[in-house]
Amino acid sequence: MIIESLELKDYRNYENLDIKLSSGVNIFYGDNAQGKTNILESIYLATTSKSHRGSKDKDIIRFGAGESHIKLMIKKMDASVRLDMHIKKNKAKGVAINGIPIRKLSELFGTCNVVFFSPEDLNIIKKSPKERRNFVDMELCQLNKVYVSTLVTYNKVLDQRNKLLKEIGFKSGLEDTLDIWDMQLVKYGADLIAYREEFIKKLNEVILGIHSLLTGGEKIKVVYEKNIEKDAFEVELRKSRANDIKYKTTNVGPHRDDFSFFLNGDMDLKKFGSQGQQRSLALSLKLSEIELIKEKYGEFPVLLLDDVLSELDGKRQSHLLESIKHIQTLITCTGVEDFLNKSLDIGKVFKVTKGSVKESGYK
Repeated sequence: MIIESLELKDYRNYENLDIKLSSGVNIFYGDNAQGKTNILESIYLATTSKSHRGSKDKDIIRFGAGESHIKLMIKKMDASVRLDMHIKKNKAKGVAINGIPIRKLSELFGTCNVVFFSPEDLNIIKKSPKERRNFVDMELCQLNKVYVSTLVTYNKVLDQRNKLLKEIGFKSGLEDTLDIWDMQLVKYGADLIAYREEFIKKLNEVILGIHSLLTGGEKIKVVYEKNIEKDAFEVELRKSRANDIKYKTTNVGPHRDDFSFFLNGDMDLKKFGSQGQQRSLALSLKLSEIELIKEKYGEFPVLLLDDVLSELDGKRQSHLLESIKHIQTLITCTGVEDFLNKSLDIGKVFKVTKGSVKESGYK
């Protein structure tokens, strides 16, 4: 799976951009604040419907323009796929695959699988539970389309239940209507828990060898810290109702799950891991993402590396670069010279200046 070309119109600081990509390593270099990350963001957005920055659509559209357009030409196995996305200020995104509009953004998943790795991801271990849930959710969305619809529906039900909890404070007679939302929350929540259980099982099978190789034999285990067991969800939700009404929010469910990481059986890296140990784990998680996608689809995903090599020491840099030799990779950096002595087979190099990207002969 590779991205053959990228076109942008009125996206962030790009009025018009049209570039052809190498099937190998593509390097985008230039000073800070020139728009290098915007290129990676546009690919991630077009393939997942979300900005890795959490940006709103209106903030993505170039100042003074009415909408943005992203076009990707993708090669999967022996087939070519055209992906078009229109981003509008006050309307939902419009997406077409091979010229045919899709009805739900969730249909994007699987069209082109990508793994995004940024310096912020190096902190996923010590960040909030929400960050770790997002990591698991995004990977599961690429691996399982049913999970996408289940997650979307669960979140909609959760939002409606929380709105009702707030309204009950002004009109207590509405409390009986909670039963309808509770039934749906339990149904979809139990499915989410089951999918996450299976994913963590598979993740542990893959990450054990990857992390051991990176660290010289250390053993890692990812533990799913469920907020509630799926078989007990209905009972515990009922028990929590008075508390939920009091605090006007739903206090139990998979939206409060977390994940822990134990080194050599007993060391909790969230609490006691050094920066180096946490960064090794973050790298192992990203490399595991790649392997799980390859196992599912028979093709490697596209890897997006946003200035992450500058945050890794020599050993972890070498391990990452060795692991991506057979994967289409887009790398952003401030200086291309950093890659010249790393035995990296560079396909194309692009010089990025504000609003402009030009292919360079630098290799």
